Amino acid sequence: MATRARWRFLAVVVFVVTHGHRAIASQEIMKKLTTGFSKALEECKQEMGFGEHIMKDFYNYWKEDYELLNRETGCAIMCMASKFDLIADDMSLHHQNAHEFAKTHGADDDMAKQLVNMLHDCEKVHDSIVDNCSKTLEISKCFRTKIHELKWAPSMEEILEEVMTEV
Repeated sequence: MATRARWRFLAVVVFVVTHGHRAIASQEIMKKLTTGFSKALEECKQEMGFGEHIMKDFYNYWKEDYELLNRETGCAIMCMASKFDLIADDMSLHHQNAHEFAKTHGADDDMAKQLVNMLHDCEKVHDSIVDNCSKTLEISKCFRTKIHELKWAPSMEEILEEVMTEV
């Protein structure tokens, strides 16, 4: 009986260690993706002239309890995505380019596919929204929720630190 309990304990420890490491690695990749994506933020801010309330949304983006309500935040996300050719002609996610963007920021092929699939699923849920900025905001919120469910959300403090060191 004691041997069986030890094996169960060992199995649980192995599971926690391997999955815990994956979550940490995924958080690191999400940090790289967010940092890479945010490189277009200043350019879009100047082009669109959006205010500090939109910057506040980006600062708080990965905070699970922060409500994203500004339609203009969706417009800003669309602008940023277009800078990396992540938007197709029909204003949907360009799957291949999004996959490559994820891979160039550290995701392996499986993680890149998973990220694109999550975004695609969020697109389908909000397909009925006609306004592109509102739709993008809702897709973004859906994606953020999925990332939090996987425990992949990066720390905004680390992202800001990274962005500031690159400036």
